[in-house]
Amino acid sequence: MDKALLEGLSHNEKRLLLALGERGGKASPADLVSEGAFSVEVEAMSAASWLESKGLVGISERSEKFYALADASVVSEGLPERIAMTVIGDNGGSMPMADMEASMPEGMGKVAVGWLKRKALADIVTADGVKTMVLTQNGRDMLGSRMSDELLLARMAESPVSERDADAKVIKDLKGRQGMIVEKVVTERTIALTADGTEAASSGIELKPQVTDITDRIIQSGEWKDAEFRRYDIQTFAPTVHPAKKHMLSRLGAQVRRLFTDMGFTEMKSEYVQPAFWNLDVLFTPQDHPARDLQDTFYLENPPSIHIDDEALVAKVRAIHETGGDTGSTGWGGEWSREKAEMALLRTHSTVSSIKYIAEHPDSPRKAFSISRIFRNESIDATHLPEFTQIEGIVIDENGNFDMLISMIREFYARMGFDQIRIRPAYFPYTEPSLELEVFFNGKWMELGGAGIFRPEVVAPFGIDVPVLAWGFGYERLAMLKWNITDIRDLYISDLDHLKSNPSL
Repeated sequence: MDKALLEGLSHNEKRLLLALGERGGKASPADLVSEGAFSVEVEAMSAASWLESKGLVGISERSEKFYALADASVVSEGLPERIAMTVIGDNGGSMPMADMEASMPEGMGKVAVGWLKRKALADIVTADGVKTMVLTQNGRDMLGSRMSDELLLARMAESPVSERDADAKVIKDLKGRQGMIVEKVVTERTIALTADGTEAASSGIELKPQVTDITDRIIQSGEWKDAEFRRYDIQTFAPTVHPAKKHMLSRLGAQVRRLFTDMGFTEMKSEYVQPAFWNLDVLFTPQDHPARDLQDTFYLENPPSIHIDDEALVAKVRAIHETGGDTGSTGWGGEWSREKAEMALLRTHSTVSSIKYIAEHPDSPRKAFSISRIFRNESIDATHLPEFTQIEGIVIDENGNFDMLISMIREFYARMGFDQIRIRPAYFPYTEPSLELEVFFNGKWMELGGAGIFRPEVVAPFGIDVPVLAWGFGYERLAMLKWNITDIRDLYISDLDHLKSNPSL
């Protein structure tokens, strides 16, 4: 056994070698703590890491994924499709869709319809303009038995379920339901002596207090004469030193701001909380549009509404929605609801900043941009987050046209380092014509954002009769492209080791 190696062992390294030797050469950090060999696991793992670098121990890890309920009420109250199926069954197996949705808890009706169809539990039959939900034979059979996802949720209610003991398809469906289950990874570590480590543990090493720092007190008192000094190996590895650096999203934000200001743009801002009036109604989004559903939008309980003080603007927007006003449009028809327009919400797009800027600066020419946080009721996956950021921009110019819009988009992405993009026609309630832009990434085309020219119904209330070019680009998705990141969640990961070692930072 190398004498210098043994003499260079720290106090904790010796403790670990002796503890492992007493336990048959193998133990987990948790066992070492519970049995009193160490006070905390991190202390044992630190010593193990050093011993592993010296070839005296080996560290093995085994990770297992478990799934648990995020909300236990899903088991006691039942899945939306189970509630709907029971209601339809109690009504003889068929029921008008509107009545079924009205009998469901708020916001659950449409969700239930989707899952009933997806699981082939019910069909939608339309007769004389009335949509009726009719249970299929499969649905009738399931009235008296539990579905596979219900069985799995019941197991989770008792204890977390291992990934290997769960149906992968059922887990995928449950993960797609927002806030239903959570994923936990349990890692078990084992520290084991190597052949050299076994020899070292039985070589007669003793635990003695070691001096690692020479102080004036030790010298003046004479303690140094009888002290045991720890040997230092100048050949051993040292931890990597990472310099301070900005996060990639901060760098991207600075780059985007510099790009737009160099092009003569002014930065605009707006508040997170908005009334639906500015978020949707002013943008000529009909009041029965799916974007207003709870499944897409976060509404506030406090305050539940925000009063609109500008009565003249309210009257213009009402007229445009109901009849088209003086724009030449027919509007959406029906009766516009001020109550719906004053509902408080978290802004769902950064176009709020644009329309408020237009209201304050109706004179042309104008160029403005924003980098704005927005909120949508989205399920989290590799390309979606419920809270994300958009790059917004507008140009108010009497000479503006669709060619100018496309040219500006291509110029922006060219300056950002991307010149291969695809532009295709699209539909948005507030622009005409409209487009979506995509780039080929990670084996498929990824949508980066939308753009278009504001419709007259949007800008007429502010006295604007010249073209207004507008766009909204995905900020995080742009970062993914620039640094070849395949999972959007990695942009907000809180693992400092990951951020330090990431070469893109």
